[in-house]
Amino acid sequence: MNKIKNACLGLMAAAALFTAVPACEAASIEVPENIFQWVQSTARQNYYFNKEQMCYAVKPNGEIDLGTLIVPTLRTFDDVQKQDVVDKRRWNMQSVKGYDDLVGSAEYLAIDLRNRTVKVTQHDDLDSTWSTLGTYGEEPDFDLKKSSGKDVESKFYNAILQYVAKHQDELIARTKGKLSAADAKILKTKKDPLFQPVVTPYAASGSVAK
Repeated sequence: MNKIKNACLGLMAAAALFTAVPACEAASIEVPENIFQWVQSTARQNYYFNKEQMCYAVKPNGEIDLGTLIVPTLRTFDDVQKQDVVDKRRWNMQSVKGYDDLVGSAEYLAIDLRNRTVKVTQHDDLDSTWSTLGTYGEEPDFDLKKSSGKDVESKFYNAILQYVAKHQDELIARTKGKLSAADAKILKTKKDPLFQPVVTPYAASGSVAK
């Protein structure tokens, strides 16, 4: 987990800057749109990814791993979702201290472009100061190959991949590693094979293909 965190800057850096937030009625907390890209809203959550801090993973030898994306994400909750989180914690005999100020959650994603799977490596519940209330470990992988693409999670992940495909140079420059000679040669052709089967023509609810 530390390697993943060190591959990017911190998830909530500069989160004291505030601008507009879309849709979900009870999400009174505002999110800095220069850092977080809104993708979609449901009745209970707003979905964002951190476009300023997403990057590639780095191999032990210091080379950039173009097959693995590291993506910090953010979700803000309405009152029903907040209460659902609190109720589940109580049911599991977990502390709810500070959860009266719950506003959402942050997750670190590791997206495997070769196997087309998404792993949530860490989930943090957040209060209105963006401080962590509770932390959860890894969750089962989400398999994009087995998804219809119509469910909320699949739409969110595909929107992230579309954005990344259009901003690959930025991600490479941000990643604290170096390209291998083989990868550098491939990228000169502008035909990164890992993106061709992954990015679908899906257009998410939010305006992400910028």
